[in-house]
Amino acid sequence: MKIKKFTAENDDFKKFLASAQASLKEYEEQVAKIGQQVRGSGDQAVFACTLEFDGASISQDNFQVSDEEIGAAYEKVDDEYLSALGAAIENIWDYHSRQIRNSWMEPDERGNILGQLFRPLERVGIYVPGGTAAYPSSVLMNAIPAQVAGVEEIVMVSPPDRDGNMNPYTLVAAAELELDEIYKMGGAQAVFALALGTESVKKVDLISGPGNIYVTLAKKMVYGEVNIDMLAGPSEILIVADKKANPVYLAADMMSQAEHDVLARSILVSDSEDLIIQVEAELNRQVEGMSRGEIIKKSLEDYGALVLGSSIEEACEIANLVAPEHLELMVENPFSILSKIHNAGAIFMGEYTPEPVGDYYAGPNHILPTGGTARFYSPVSVDTFRKSSSLIYYSEAGIQEDADDIIKLATVEGLTAHANSVRVRKGK
Repeated sequence: MKIKKFTAENDDFKKFLASAQASLKEYEEQVAKIGQQVRGSGDQAVFACTLEFDGASISQDNFQVSDEEIGAAYEKVDDEYLSALGAAIENIWDYHSRQIRNSWMEPDERGNILGQLFRPLERVGIYVPGGTAAYPSSVLMNAIPAQVAGVEEIVMVSPPDRDGNMNPYTLVAAAELELDEIYKMGGAQAVFALALGTESVKKVDLISGPGNIYVTLAKKMVYGEVNIDMLAGPSEILIVADKKANPVYLAADMMSQAEHDVLARSILVSDSEDLIIQVEAELNRQVEGMSRGEIIKKSLEDYGALVLGSSIEEACEIANLVAPEHLELMVENPFSILSKIHNAGAIFMGEYTPEPVGDYYAGPNHILPTGGTARFYSPVSVDTFRKSSSLIYYSEAGIQEDADDIIKLATVEGLTAHANSVRVRKGK
């Protein structure tokens, strides 16, 4: 396996960072067609797409997951899974509970009152990848912040397998959170069904959750009719490491992202050339024992990089430039360089904090900005599932005192009716 090596100032490295990981345009026409079908034919379009893309025969009779199916799912999972799931739920719930912002109102000496009201969205749709794979962690990371936010109606969608069944681990995770509206659908058709509504599925206010390129494009197309959490791209990790970092750990962490997708990006930046050489050897050694070894190799060969910087400070500058979804600080004292980090979805500090700790268990959300969007975007949180309204109350004394200023500003903008609505109250 040949992994690209760069120095920080190398022009080839800059080109590598700028390279597009996937072109969306070639898929847009197909996704738009699916949207038209769902808009015109509702449930029947969803069923047809599910048969075409997932190979599953779904109808009104088995579209929504039944209590019997949830009971059968519990029979297929073990107590060890239930215990781990329960601990993860507790951690994630506790973390997100700390994010709640309270409504507030503040009066001034004239009797004016300004404030902000926070309210949960009424109905949200959470998308959980599925089919042949199990992603119960995505159930938790979507549903728990929505529940903490106070959302009353949460509808979950996930693609079925070819037999028309949903993954039992995913179903049990949903049941543990008491989600009772679950539909067997995935892909672009599921996003359009949630956004537009069908005979069976009531329209939602927001769609949250990661998916493939079809899901991402569909979310982009429905934004405006509903809100979305973000447009997620391929997974990525950047590791800043000093000479004392363990190459075994570094290689393992790079592969943990590379196994997601052949388009996943894994970058190590270090000021130690010896460490880079050791990590390269470890990658070639460890990959042979991985079940998704071919995906890892392809990902690392195309989108992996080992970068030699002049210092850890320069490594931090590179991290800010990349603005990675996951950033690991594998240095002797990670807290000493934390102030130098400005752009990252989630920051993992120290040699005993691998990225999967955040994916599954620690508490922070694993639905994170990708593709450099951590420069201006944040992880999914309680705020994703809430909205706010500004609150303004003016007393008679307040409007009298401020009227001239408001009239002047409205007049400068040429909005005489605005000015008049204040003027008629002046001198009352």
